[in-house]
Amino acid sequence: MLIAISEKVHVVVRRTFETDLRRHFIGEIKAANDSIARIEGYFMVFDKSRNTFIKKPSPRVTIMDLSSSGYWVNIIPKDVTLTDLTYIYDSNNKLTLTDEKSFQLDINEFGALR
Repeated sequence: MLIAISEKVHVVVRRTFETDLRRHFIGEIKAANDSIARIEGYFMVFDKSRNTFIKKPSPRVTIMDLSSSGYWVNIIPKDVTLTDLTYIYDSNNKLTLTDEKSFQLDINEFGALR
């Protein structure tokens, strides 16, 4: 099995249309069966008025088929605390997911440019 319980993931939800809401999910795998995973974590939604992603304050439990073409999935190191993760624009104006300690993930390759 490629997905392991307790792994942490960052999931970009692919938009079907230009006007679709930009959504990302960061969470920890609680159960998995092949590529279907039960994940507990946080949705992050793009706020056009602020031009940035906002983390929803309450954790959610969701089920995703991580092999679906509708998702891009990145593995987050186990030592990263999910509640510490936030998005920032770095000095090159690139969107980055970071815990502002040791973890950084460039999000621009997924089309989340300003």
